[in-house]
Amino acid sequence: MSKVRVRFAPSPTGGLHLGGVRTVLYNYLFAKKHGGDFIVRVEDTDQSRFVKGAEEYIFECLAWCGINADESVIVGGDFAPYRQSERKELYKKYAEQLVAAGQAYYAFDTPEEIETMRENRKAEGNGSLQYDAAVRMKMKNSLSLMPEETKAFLDAGKPYVIRIKVNENESVTFTDLVRGELHFENVNVDDKVLMKADGMPTYHLAVVVDDFLMKITHAFRGEEWLPSAPVHIMLWQHLFGLDNMPKWAHLPLILKPDGNGKLSKRDGDRLGFPVYAMDWTDPKTNEITKGFKELGFLPEAFLNMLAMLGWNPGSEQEIFSLDELVEAFTIERVNKGGAKFDYEKAKWYNHQWIQKLPIANYQKLVKEIFEEKGIEINNSVYFEKILNLVKGRCTLLPDFYEQASFFFRAPINWDIEAVKPKWTSEKKDFFNCFIDKIKQLETFTAETIETLFKELATEKNIKPGELQLPMRIMLVGAKFGPAVFEIAAILEKEETILRIEKALQIFEI
Repeated sequence: MSKVRVRFAPSPTGGLHLGGVRTVLYNYLFAKKHGGDFIVRVEDTDQSRFVKGAEEYIFECLAWCGINADESVIVGGDFAPYRQSERKELYKKYAEQLVAAGQAYYAFDTPEEIETMRENRKAEGNGSLQYDAAVRMKMKNSLSLMPEETKAFLDAGKPYVIRIKVNENESVTFTDLVRGELHFENVNVDDKVLMKADGMPTYHLAVVVDDFLMKITHAFRGEEWLPSAPVHIMLWQHLFGLDNMPKWAHLPLILKPDGNGKLSKRDGDRLGFPVYAMDWTDPKTNEITKGFKELGFLPEAFLNMLAMLGWNPGSEQEIFSLDELVEAFTIERVNKGGAKFDYEKAKWYNHQWIQKLPIANYQKLVKEIFEEKGIEINNSVYFEKILNLVKGRCTLLPDFYEQASFFFRAPINWDIEAVKPKWTSEKKDFFNCFIDKIKQLETFTAETIETLFKELATEKNIKPGELQLPMRIMLVGAKFGPAVFEIAAILEKEETILRIEKALQIFEI
């Protein structure tokens, strides 16, 4: 078997949807599993949809995910250029070859004439409004015109497109690695445009030519491209022969949480979760669409979650590193049916990876969050100790600030309502005595603080459990956080005393 070569071919038209990243991931996993190459090719032939900054954004997303291309517009490669707009002259030759062989034709119809054709078909009650074998001889093209008319149009520079000629009495059958054998009747396939009037190829021609010239062995893409597969297979047959065609796999859709249709950006806006890998700012409107990265997801969790949306390992294992995914991945275990997106499950993966990874892997990111909130981190050892203490309570990276900021910033508000119903003069006396006692402690650890606390509670005939909540609120300001004596030990003696004293004044109000 020839060396495996797969490609991800995004269009630079906006943010990178999580479905696109999953396509990247499955291509990458397959390539690495088989010792092959992963290529990123930018498909920018539709200049009307080109968005400034989108190409750079795509590569930033891949870099965040830790997926590196073996060949791309950034790293180069033996099959450069990897940007389709820079390969423009390659495609025209193949389009003209198809015309010369009678497998494609020049079409000179204006947009107005095509719209009239569609209106006429609609008025006739025809379910199909496409440009196909049923109407092509009624239109203005090199099949319906006399040869001399076609030549005159070409010599005069009349705008034209090149369309594939689909024989309606034929059919196309191919084997999909996910879906098995698929069959399409050509009567349902229109004469797709291959070359546009501006001289740029459409996706249909460019993808086939580039896959051939770049020696792509496997083409994995979303199932929304299935209707285009017959045209692509015809082009392979006409230009290069089916023996040279890559093996196909059309991946299942990522569905809305209720399973009713493909997940879209609108769903994320409506339901309050991200659908893009990273924040995307629309250059026209300056509208920011939130991404997984900025909301506090780790790339390991993001990829792990995506891998399981449409693929299963055949075991109960759910947590996989990228290397483990490479080892376990097989295209045969990709599901045919769509996978419902579950944001709560996505957060669960992130929680698992926060626990699994050493703090050092994401300490810098958490530090940036603290510093954005105005808390300078000067002692990395102290910071790491605190992060380790609270990470079990964190699902997203910003949760570290919520769970640990009180270590660096004393409370300015206290949940007095949680204390007030059971606050007594005896408890106030306890904490005043407790302050005096801890001043005398030579060793200020969680163990020594707890021992002292419980001994004094016994002496004062108060249950320790009734005193721990007030102490927590004195130190934290609210009813959360790790073990209260651990908190005191990390705050150290002086700060612990200051906070208890301040809270006692507030509780007195």
